[in-house]
Amino acid sequence: MTGIIILAAGSSSRLGTPKQNLVFQGQTLLKRAIQNALNSACESVIVVLGANAEAVQTTLADQPVPVIYNPDWQEGMASSIRIGITELKKMAPNTTSAILMLCDQPFADAAIINQLIQKKSSNPKGIIASAYDGTIGSPALFHQSFFHELLQLTGNEGAKKLLLKYADDVITVPFLLGAIDIDTVGDYERLGSDF
Repeated sequence: MTGIIILAAGSSSRLGTPKQNLVFQGQTLLKRAIQNALNSACESVIVVLGANAEAVQTTLADQPVPVIYNPDWQEGMASSIRIGITELKKMAPNTTSAILMLCDQPFADAAIINQLIQKKSSNPKGIIASAYDGTIGSPALFHQSFFHELLQLTGNEGAKKLLLKYADDVITVPFLLGAIDIDTVGDYERLGSDF
């Protein structure tokens, strides 16, 4: 069983407004991420909120997914990964893999999620990552054998640390639009004009 953890706890400090609530193609970025996760082959979906949780959560009343609040969001992404893995293990104890997904990659759709799952089913490697723009990153799938190390991350460490540490156990799927994420007003404006 594969679960998805949507990491959406950041403060959007460079943007100046909660990026989770930015609208693209008629949906907020976070709702878009949730719908893509629900439309994928994953069995469970969890959303982790932190900064601006109240403003974001009000937009999710109609979403059939558990929303977890990370009280330690100011520590950095590691705290959201830890709480996400912990809650996923509680909610779906039979989970064998977890996909970490960001809400600010508007083109991370069900197809790329399913490619990660399919690649895992046909490959013994423990980590399946997206490849774009000369790097690898999210969304990324981690076999349960890596959950312990994900729970050891601290501060601003993301799961990229494990991708580098266990490079020999990583296989990738191409995700050309994965490089497009929303960190600044300029990023969002380009998203509106280019797509």
